[in-house]
Order: sequence, then C-alpha cells, then structure tokens
Amino acid sequence: MEAINETSLHPTSFLLLGMVGLEDLHPWLSIPFCLVYIVALLGNFILIFVIVTEQSLHNPMCLFLAMLAVADLMLSSSTVPKALSIFWSLSKEISFHACLTQMFFTHVSFIAESTILLAMAFDRYVAICNPLRYSTIFTPSVVAKTGLAAMARSFCVMFPTIFLLWRLPYCGHHIMPHTYCEHMGIARLACADISVNIWYGFATTLLSPGVDVVFIGISYVLILRAIFRLSSKDAQLKAIGTCSSHACVISMFYTPALFSFFTHRFGHNVPHHIHILLANVYVLLPPMLNPIIYTMKHKLLREKVTQIVFRTGQAW
Repeated sequence: MEAINETSLHPTSFLLLGMVGLEDLHPWLSIPFCLVYIVALLGNFILIFVIVTEQSLHNPMCLFLAMLAVADLMLSSSTVPKALSIFWSLSKEISFHACLTQMFFTHVSFIAESTILLAMAFDRYVAICNPLRYSTIFTPSVVAKTGLAAMARSFCVMFPTIFLLWRLPYCGHHIMPHTYCEHMGIARLACADISVNIWYGFATTLLSPGVDVVFIGISYVLILRAIFRLSSKDAQLKAIGTCSSHACVISMFYTPALFSFFTHRFGHNVPHHIHILLANVYVLLPPMLNPIIYTMKHKLLREKVTQIVFRTGQAW
C-alpha cells in the first residue's frame, strides 16, 4: 500500500509548454531549430566517420574531436526532437520516466563534453608548451582512458539526481515552462523542500564544469605566455590560430550554459523566455558549430572531409 501511495505522488506525465510568452512564434522558431539540428547531425556524423575510417587521423586531437562529436550528438538529440514536437504542436506531453531519462542524458552529455574540452585544452598546452613530451604523454591508451573517465565522471555526478527527484512528491503539479526536462526545472514542481536538490546542483556545477572552466583558463594563460615568448612571428600566429578555434568553442559552450544555471537560482528578474532561449542555445549551437570550426582549422581533417563530401555528391 505504501508503494502505491508513493507512486501516486509522481505525475504520470509532464506538460512542456515550450517558449512561454512566445507561443505565437513557435512555428517560426521551429525553422532555425530544425535547420541547426540537421546541420549538427550531418556535421558530427561526417566528422566521426572520417576520423574513424582514416588511419592518418588517429592522433590524440582528432580522437578527442570524435569524442566531442559523440557528446554533441547526445546533447542535441536528447533535447531538440522534443522541442520541435512542441513547436509543431505534435506532442507537449512527456512521461515522468521519460522526463527523468531526458534530464539524465542531457546533463550527462553536457558534463562529458565539458571534460573533453578540458582534455583538449591540456592537449594544446602540452603541444605548444612541451612538444617534446607530447607523444609520451598523449598515448592511445591515455586518450582512451580520458574518454572513459569523461563518461564515468558524468555518470557518477548525474546518477544521484534521479533519486533526488524520485523521492519528491509532486502533488499533481505537471506543467513545466520549458522545451526539455532539466534537474531544477523538475525539482521546482515538487511540493516539498528541494534544498538538497538546489545544493547538490550548485555543488556539482561548481565542481564539474566550474572547475573545468578554471583549469581551461589556466591552461590558456600558460599557452599565451609560451606563444608570446616565441621568437618567430609566423610561429606565434600559427599557435594562436591553432588555439583560437578551441577558445571560440569554449566560450559559446560555457557562456549560455552557466548563464542558464545561475539564472535558475538567482536571475528571477530575467524574462522566462530569455532564460529558456539561452538554455536551448548551448544544446543547439555548439553541436552545429564544433565540426565546422574544427574542420576548417585542421588542414588534414578539412581535406579528408572535403573528399568524402565531394565523393558523396558525385555519387548522387
């Protein structure tokens, strides 16, 4: 009987409202959402295919790019299809279990991507500041273990949130003003004290992506210091060009994500549709732009991708 009563405290489903305040624009918003998602799918699948099939691209940086592409696919695919379903008025409903699953995979892929970006920053630091030791530090074994560590870290951080949300009673509250399920968005529907959820979410954000941002910043300070010590102007420009793409990706990934996180807790004066829009930016733009930026900056990768694309185009 107790189990039945406990289950009844969970709603059978949630109703996602999308961009509250911009409901009239939902059909128009679906156009850029859909186009960006299609480009993200094509770009990341092509990137993974080229890196996996081309032996010459089996170096640490390209393998990290393949991992980043997998995380991007997971991040966008766990959120965008449901957002499009809401915008097209196909279905705004999502079951309680599906909502927890979506929340879990969204946050897991975000933390995994953050970990991979940190590994890539360290890769650039060693390549520029200590190039003689690069091949001994970034062995294939180390790269593989880094990928496994990224997944293990994100899983361990997010797994407790399922139980933190499961224990809460929701008292029939099931309307969520968002395009996808996220930890604090679900927790705020509960009719009980959610201070544990708030503090756990705050701690995990500071200790996972927060720490990653700090270490990435430190690595780039050291990289810039090493770059400006180079005697050759051409060498300086080449090193800056190598790192600029990574810095661009980092800024567009962390800025909207951290803004969304802090708005959830402190930004009560921020219009809700702005908050939801920015929460969608970091699951949309980085997955689309990452393969484009890195392919354009990596000469060998660019050549291989061009060969694949033109070969496919000629076949059609």
